[in-house]
Amino acid sequence: MASNAASCKAWSIALVSAVLVVVADRGRPEYALFALVPTLLFLVLDSYYLALERAFRGSYNEFIDKLHRGDIAASDLYAVSPKGRVCSLTVKSALSFSVWPFYAGLTVMTLAAGFLLI
Repeated sequence: MASNAASCKAWSIALVSAVLVVVADRGRPEYALFALVPTLLFLVLDSYYLALERAFRGSYNEFIDKLHRGDIAASDLYAVSPKGRVCSLTVKSALSFSVWPFYAGLTVMTLAAGFLLI
């Protein structure tokens, strides 16, 4: 999951840079806001990956707790499913320090580039 999050950040920088280069080349600064689309999409995807990682960690912790209490059952041995609501974990993950500063900075840089091109 961590490599997926790193890929999201790398792809978002690449796509935003490409959009801004095309905008600067065409001399159309009003189109710089289109660079916010990949930023938003990768923000959601990155948050989703972090939420999945947290949900699987919750599943693992629950399994270990059952193991230590002696409440483990045969059906628990091969049950690998995320623990918790992934939607609410995704929103919570978007506010994580590993996600929001990166995408907030990318948004600010995109807006600054758009205003500097005017």
